[in-house]
Amino acid sequence: MIDINRNNLKDSTSPYLRQHADNPVHWQEWDHKVLEIAGETGKPILVSVGYATCHWCHVMVKEAFSDQQIADYLNEHFINIKVDREQHPDIDSYLMSFIQATGRQGGWPLNVFLTSDQKPVFAATYLPVKAKYNMLQL
Repeated sequence: MIDINRNNLKDSTSPYLRQHADNPVHWQEWDHKVLEIAGETGKPILVSVGYATCHWCHVMVKEAFSDQQIADYLNEHFINIKVDREQHPDIDSYLMSFIQATGRQGGWPLNVFLTSDQKPVFAATYLPVKAKYNMLQL
């Protein structure tokens, strides 16, 4: 049984995902059981896609995903899934197609909010905690 009330990345085979094992966000790997839990609970899903050498991925972790207050909000309101784009190019491609179809420029980190039945509704790349770079803010 998967415990979605804790970060489950420490045993991942992905070095990128293991880099996020100490985040206070209750990150899960992309897995059909996690998606089933989202469907059963009706909780929307946050999917954050990145890769090990992505500069903005690491900036967003430092600014947002390591912040306890932000993590508490995400943990309460979402099923949080972290995806290594090198391990799951199919998921990355699907979500990148979505952000581009919405008229936004793609890139990483790619943060996509999905309904509990996995339909994407909003996507953005790097989201600063404080307004800067004339970008959307987390």
